[in-house]
Amino acid sequence: MVIDFNNIPEEKKFNFKGGVGELDSRDLIDENNKIMFSTLKPGASSGHHSHDGSSEIAYIISGEATFKYDDTEEVVKAGQVHYCPEGHNHSMHNRTQEDIVYLAIVPTHRK
Repeated sequence: MVIDFNNIPEEKKFNFKGGVGELDSRDLIDENNKIMFSTLKPGASSGHHSHDGSSEIAYIISGEATFKYDDTEEVVKAGQVHYCPEGHNHSMHNRTQEDIVYLAIVPTHRK
């Protein structure tokens, strides 16, 4: 299956998961996964949230993201991946003047 994000309408999301600012995203969501090609604008963030029943893999395509992961803070640069396993929590912050472009995959875990 080919996913062409150019054929998925972009949605502007504000204050995503309780964060601040603008997140532009093209999302493919089904019963098994959320696959999101997104841009987090300068000064914006996603709210701190936990992954219960899912995990998240975020590949940074361009820019530099600061993640709060559990009780730590990590900087993830273009070409690197942030991974939030099931049962952990995180948030993403854009503390730069450049957009953060990333691909996030959130698989659902079934027990």
